[in-house]
Amino acid sequence: MVEVLDAAAIRRWCEVSLDGLARAREEIDWLNVYPVPDADTGTNLFLTMEATAAAVAKVSGDDLPAVLRAMADGALLGAKGNSGVITSQLLRGLAVELASANPAGGAALATALTAAAELSYAAVAVPVEGTILTVARAAAVAAMTAGLVLSDVATAAAEGAAAALVKTPDQLEVLARAGVVDAGGRGLCVIFDSLAEVVSGAVPAERLIRVRDAGPRAQPRPETASEPAATGGPAYEVMYLLDAADEAVPALKATLGPLGDSLVVVGGGGLWNVHIHVDDPGPAVEAGIEAGRPHRIRINNLTEATHRRPRLGPQQRAVITLAPAAGLAAIFEQAGATVVLHEVDGTPQTASLVDAITDSGAREIVMVADAASTVPALQAAAAQARADGIRVAVIPARSSVQAIAALAVHEPSQDFDADVIAMSGASGTARHAEVTVATQEAVTSAGLCHPGDVLGLIDGDIALIGTDIATVAAGVIERMLDAGGELVTLITGADAPAGVADRLVRELHARRPEVECVVYDGGQDVYPLLIGVE
Repeated sequence: MVEVLDAAAIRRWCEVSLDGLARAREEIDWLNVYPVPDADTGTNLFLTMEATAAAVAKVSGDDLPAVLRAMADGALLGAKGNSGVITSQLLRGLAVELASANPAGGAALATALTAAAELSYAAVAVPVEGTILTVARAAAVAAMTAGLVLSDVATAAAEGAAAALVKTPDQLEVLARAGVVDAGGRGLCVIFDSLAEVVSGAVPAERLIRVRDAGPRAQPRPETASEPAATGGPAYEVMYLLDAADEAVPALKATLGPLGDSLVVVGGGGLWNVHIHVDDPGPAVEAGIEAGRPHRIRINNLTEATHRRPRLGPQQRAVITLAPAAGLAAIFEQAGATVVLHEVDGTPQTASLVDAITDSGAREIVMVADAASTVPALQAAAAQARADGIRVAVIPARSSVQAIAALAVHEPSQDFDADVIAMSGASGTARHAEVTVATQEAVTSAGLCHPGDVLGLIDGDIALIGTDIATVAAGVIERMLDAGGELVTLITGADAPAGVADRLVRELHARRPEVECVVYDGGQDVYPLLIGVE
């Protein structure tokens, strides 16, 4: 029996929760009728806890605050779906309270559960009873009356959650009509049962709570392509991580609130996870851009998920992009794009772009720029194609690294609008930089440069002047990562010094082992290195 929660107990709790959600995943997916009957709540909770357990496992030693921080961060970064986001906020609330407790015994757990439930309610724009929130609060209430022994408190929380779960159909009509309990609440019961098991040493009785204990079960009508089940709600689920100051979040919530429903914003300390259901994903993403830097943008078509609508085949949509060198063209082609070559710092011919559209035979076209100077030609070609009845969208990427970011999230089977928004979001949030060599003397924002000086440009502005390509590139990368980032992309040009990419990768991993780095051989002229940070 565990008397106080320590680092080992938290690790074990995450492991047992993950195992329990793996076993209950299909059952929880089956229960999922609210807020959208898309049968993914169990999967989303499993993926959320998988990220949480992985983050906790990386922290060795007995430092409880460090393990709790990892639990909160892992849940926030890995949260999937409405219930996953709320669960991440619950875990965050628990982590904050337990980290300051000494010792983290029964009283501390009860207080932490209460704070976590309150924090989760506050994160939801319009809290609804009969959901995971109700189950969380019931667990906290039960825990507060269970005394001071940790195992008693954990067991009481699990029993209180289970009792509340059975009553959820009495609180939410959609559950009553379907004859099921709330799926998110069922998943939370698995997590609380796991905590009780870890601290008490006793495996709780297997809970298989599909329906209310009383009353007949209303069998949901099977869906068919010709007779889909109506959701009665917005068409898209939008989720993204957001780097933003805490004081920017109230305005963000105020902007997002009228756009749709199921709004949940969780996090703190400059990093947030945003979730909302909307009919038009664009304004929801734009609100994030106004508040800070959205990344890991995900847009799911809820109509497809619930109606089982036939998905578009890849032959019905084509992506056309631009490249100034064969190496870059090969990168884009591997990502599934048709490439039109053009000169470095030059503009392509509109006719060649129109020819590419025609040759594709597709009725939906996504055109991806690779520099600000190429956008007008793409827009002109798009206008001509639209006149022929072809649906065209232009992604105004300002660099090849932004084009790569857009192509990385392209999903041809997705709804066209959702695909375009995801690609635009990925491109727009990827910061870009170039390293080049000055050809003439000039006064720049970084000072006076002379011919032969190495220049580091960030988002189009000269930020560094030096004498060595690798040194300037390293400085540019560090400046960009100071603003946040998880992935660095390096594209070497024709004039890149031998081994420069390997050197930069080694140095980056030594300084920032958490940052991933990928290297491509672009072969472009003028710019020995192109750099992207996402």
